[in-house]
Amino acid sequence: MGKSLLARVPARVKLGVPVAAGLLAAACGSAAAAQSSGSQASGPAREPAAGTVIMAHPGSGGTFLTSAGRSVYLWAADGMNKSNCAGACAGAWPPVMAHGKLTASNGAKSSDLGTIARPGGGKQVTYDGHPLYFFAGDSGPGQTHGQASDSFGARWWLVAPTGAKITTADTATSAGTATSAGTATSAGGAAPKAPASSSGSSAGGSWG
Repeated sequence: MGKSLLARVPARVKLGVPVAAGLLAAACGSAAAAQSSGSQASGPAREPAAGTVIMAHPGSGGTFLTSAGRSVYLWAADGMNKSNCAGACAGAWPPVMAHGKLTASNGAKSSDLGTIARPGGGKQVTYDGHPLYFFAGDSGPGQTHGQASDSFGARWWLVAPTGAKITTADTATSAGTATSAGTATSAGGAAPKAPASSSGSSAGGSWG
């Protein structure tokens, strides 16, 4: 009975069945591919790589710049967009280096940011033309033990968001109090201080 019914089906209908099935399968495959492609395109964007951020931090002597939570300083012996601190000086006062994207935040101005090449490679961050440094004696966030230090023959100052040096003492350092000279002292007495050097700076312009 089944064979007799199949025999009565026109030939063109018999041929159309597998063709229609093939078209249906192709359409389903295209829809699945489009759906998969669409889900990938609308997925979450990848977070940008972290970089060096210069930001402002409130202090008792005025708001000053920090990077990665640490206070940054300018050196009076540097010239504009020129660092004269190298060797032992750079060991006590590590340059603030640019890594990834350089940005300003929380009151610092991106228009004042720049970089200069270091002799050993890499880029040192500048702010309003001042090469920026950390102080090895600052062991934690918010400490300003380097303020007003005269190591290596010239003064080191905190930097205001305007780019100006801050010459007043900062008494908000987290590990001590400030003396009238503007250098923070620890609870044990003397403040940590970078070693002095009679040849720590080369000839150049002064911001002092």
